[in-house]
Amino acid sequence: MLTTNMLLAEKYDYLSGKFKKAFAFLRETDLAALPVGNVPIDGEEVFANVQSYTTMDVKECPFESHRAYFDVQYVAEGEECFGYEPVANLTPSMEYDKEKDLIFYKEPAQSGCVVLKAGDFAIVPPEDGHAPRRMTANGPCAVKKIVVKVRV
Repeated sequence: MLTTNMLLAEKYDYLSGKFKKAFAFLRETDLAALPVGNVPIDGEEVFANVQSYTTMDVKECPFESHRAYFDVQYVAEGEECFGYEPVANLTPSMEYDKEKDLIFYKEPAQSGCVVLKAGDFAIVPPEDGHAPRRMTANGPCAVKKIVVKVRV
């Protein structure tokens, strides 16, 4: 799944070599065997962050965004409600941390959400805020997620 605004449709090349490396990694790697932590793919241009957690209440999962990297958020096991809202509609709750390429936001009055299940992924460009790790209506769930970071 990729969702974006038409104003951004031609800004990024989601079929570039860097994205092809990200998708090849997800297709060709035994993801179940990967330990939690960072996995190099192509230096600082493309790398993966393997995560394992239990989904939580909305209050514990703030919106965030990144400026230097896209996120390809792939759910290998479990399911989560993945919040989405354009950054332009969000209010920062902190200053941008350049070292971590991370900024958190206050919970918006209104936002979207999609349920990502095992095998599903979402591509998140810098213009989109996202709120991962949120539990679905089914309650808390153990999740193994691979977040592939692709440099802008």
